[in-house]
Amino acid sequence: MSDSIVAGRPIRVVQVGAGSMGLAWLRTLTAAGDVEVVGVADLDVGRAEAAVRDAGCDAKVGASLGDLLTATEPDAVVNVTIPAAHSEVSIEALFAGVPVLCEKPAAPTLAEALVQVAAAEAAGRLLMISQSRRYYAALAEYRRRIARLGPPGLLTTGFFRAPRFGGFRDEMDQPLLVDMAIHAFDAARYLLGAEPVSVMCESWNPAWSWYRGDAAATASFLFDDGTRYVFTGSWCADGLETSWNGEWRAVGPGGSATWDGERRVTSAPGDAPGDAADVPPGGHEQIAGALREFVAALRTGARPSGAISRNLLSLAMVEAAVRSAGSGRRVEIGALLEQAYRDALALPVRAEIRARLESWGTPASALARLSGSGDR
Repeated sequence: MSDSIVAGRPIRVVQVGAGSMGLAWLRTLTAAGDVEVVGVADLDVGRAEAAVRDAGCDAKVGASLGDLLTATEPDAVVNVTIPAAHSEVSIEALFAGVPVLCEKPAAPTLAEALVQVAAAEAAGRLLMISQSRRYYAALAEYRRRIARLGPPGLLTTGFFRAPRFGGFRDEMDQPLLVDMAIHAFDAARYLLGAEPVSVMCESWNPAWSWYRGDAAATASFLFDDGTRYVFTGSWCADGLETSWNGEWRAVGPGGSATWDGERRVTSAPGDAPGDAADVPPGGHEQIAGALREFVAALRTGARPSGAISRNLLSLAMVEAAVRSAGSGRRVEIGALLEQAYRDALALPVRAEIRARLESWGTPASALARLSGSGDR
């Protein structure tokens, strides 16, 4: 996609998916001054029509992404379907020549995410994953505080909420790890400026849980700079709930730093009194921040932090944690990526994608290439 296509006018967007998260995205897109929603696709056309009315936008509605791409000729697609549909929708758009901003996780499995990396390369179009919780002013300030204290030996997240979603999350095998923990895992990579090496994880489902799968977990990651990152959380924790971002603590050679997951960031070097600050919200946070970075990438050609190849290791942390919980053993993330590459080669994919995957070479060379593109 050339910069001239979108220079000087709003970026024309087709959104796919009109559920509850789809409505949140549609409102954000409609409120953005440099975006025009020209189409909304959903298998439930009535739901799409209701979402368009609610958001107050003038967009074509249909059940087929392909039909809307032909009818509207958009500059971009925003993929807000359920995770199992992410690959199909994103790949269809990419090979129609349209860049994609996709809700997390990129795919249910790391192998499917690798297929998407190959698809984006083969199509020559941007596929960006919305890790929306990176876009907090307080998180950026917390990162600066951690850096001032020196490389942390320990980073922790405590996450305790009790949402009653209904729908697909209630039926997932690992709702907390797969649907929510990726936010914290991705934030840990951002905060540490390092990459995960291995994980030991235990998950379980409390007796009072309304989820079918495991709604609680503790995962301990080793990062390549020697830091241990420990995530402990529950999605059926009524009372005294944390922020949706959890509560964070970093311990380094120069002291400790905490973030309450909202606005309050505190650091305490040595024996000095704690230095606390309430950080005002930024102008573009959460999905508005992801949209802003995506739009900037389309206009300038800059590679966004959420580019699919950069997001792989956040997804790998999820899959490694799930596998560790299932096996009771520590999982090496490098070995997991190598196996995911073999699995991706075995998936039924279109010829252009297979050729791109095969061009990566052996599992070891593919791992080196993909690890090198992580750059947090």
